[in-house]
Amino acid sequence: MPEYLTLQTHWKKNNMDLFTFMEKKNRDSESPLASRMRPSSLDEVVGQEHIIGKDKLLYRAIKADRISSVIFYGPPGTGKTTLAKVIAATTKSEFKQINATSAGKKDMEEVVEEAKKNFGGYGKRTILFIDEIHRFNKGQQDYLLPFVEDGTIILIGATTENPYFEVNGALLSRSHIFELKPLSNDNIKHLLLRAVNDPEKGMGSFKAVIDDDALEFLSEMSNGDARTALNALELGVLTTERKDDGYIHIDLDTAEECIQKRVLKYDKDGDNHYDTISAFIKSMRGSDPDAAIYYLARMLAAGEDIKFIARRIVICASEDVSNADPMALVVANAAAESVERIGMPESRIILAQAAAYVACAPKSNSSICAVDECMELVQKEHINTIPPHLQDAHYKGSSKLGHGLGYKYAHAFKNHYVKQQYLPDELVGRTFYHLSDMGYEKQLKEYLEKIKKESE
Repeated sequence: MPEYLTLQTHWKKNNMDLFTFMEKKNRDSESPLASRMRPSSLDEVVGQEHIIGKDKLLYRAIKADRISSVIFYGPPGTGKTTLAKVIAATTKSEFKQINATSAGKKDMEEVVEEAKKNFGGYGKRTILFIDEIHRFNKGQQDYLLPFVEDGTIILIGATTENPYFEVNGALLSRSHIFELKPLSNDNIKHLLLRAVNDPEKGMGSFKAVIDDDALEFLSEMSNGDARTALNALELGVLTTERKDDGYIHIDLDTAEECIQKRVLKYDKDGDNHYDTISAFIKSMRGSDPDAAIYYLARMLAAGEDIKFIARRIVICASEDVSNADPMALVVANAAAESVERIGMPESRIILAQAAAYVACAPKSNSSICAVDECMELVQKEHINTIPPHLQDAHYKGSSKLGHGLGYKYAHAFKNHYVKQQYLPDELVGRTFYHLSDMGYEKQLKEYLEKIKKESE
């Protein structure tokens, strides 16, 4: 089909005059790759299946054009604005967009007045997309509330901050909250390959190819941020000379330059991966916070999974600190939960705090030694007996079997302790848990010795 007929088809399909269509076409061609590659339909969206899978509420609402007020919350580059644009492309409602970093009350008043006219005069709804809604102060958010409540405006807010801390409770109660997750490496690879090959919105007309190791590197170093990966790809294509074969080759060196990160000698499936995590754990165990944080930095720079690092800190807090400082496990667990919610780069701080705490804490391996000794014993010696007085006595007829008879209720005695047999007959007198003289374990040891002595 001749180009002028193709253009005519497009501008008529989009209800534009030729001048407006050509202006938009030229503007789009100058837009950054990440902007051009935004999906125009739900079927083009990559990732976020937990909220836009075909059986999910949000997917059904967008498809049926029955969207209600929503707030999209997640790290940069995960698709918050993309989903808003998809809604804009599919809805029959009027769609307005403002950015909270630059918009003021006057901008909102203009949108509201137009929305009132559309709703009252034509029965047409208005969807207002507010990017970075957490930037609005309480007064600005309060202004929107009555118009959201009476249906004049359907609000779509996007924020990188936790909306439960940054958005008014009244707005939250009238909105569905959808949390977007960082894109997976496979998601990022899919987007990069789509961008390389797409001749209309992407870089397909440049005849570029990307090597597998460069693709892998960009997907890992982008940390789930599609914009970061696409910006690096675009920079590579636009600044790399064409080879003799007529193609622009994006290799690993080019990828490193474009994303301003080096490939470290760190094979996440090989020896170096295990060597580094081993050094990290042994540094925490050895009470060397400097070394622990150094190896943490090496892993983070190499793109190690932050959840994997957090899990190792949690294990070390229990295995190597144990009850010498019970707070170590609390700190490590809090860090593990936090990094899942916050992501990089801020999670580096959380992981460093937890690793430093575990490294500096008093150490004891009493718990792991006790449970491993008991596990070995259970495997070797098949002891199935339980002292009768410890057996369940909460059912009719248990006393006829002697179950529970003679049990002494500890809370009825001084110090809430009474001496009685708890281990099976075959193990009476055995000790498995040996409290150390380190930290809080020393206090526990002294306490147990005291109550046992006073019960004699």
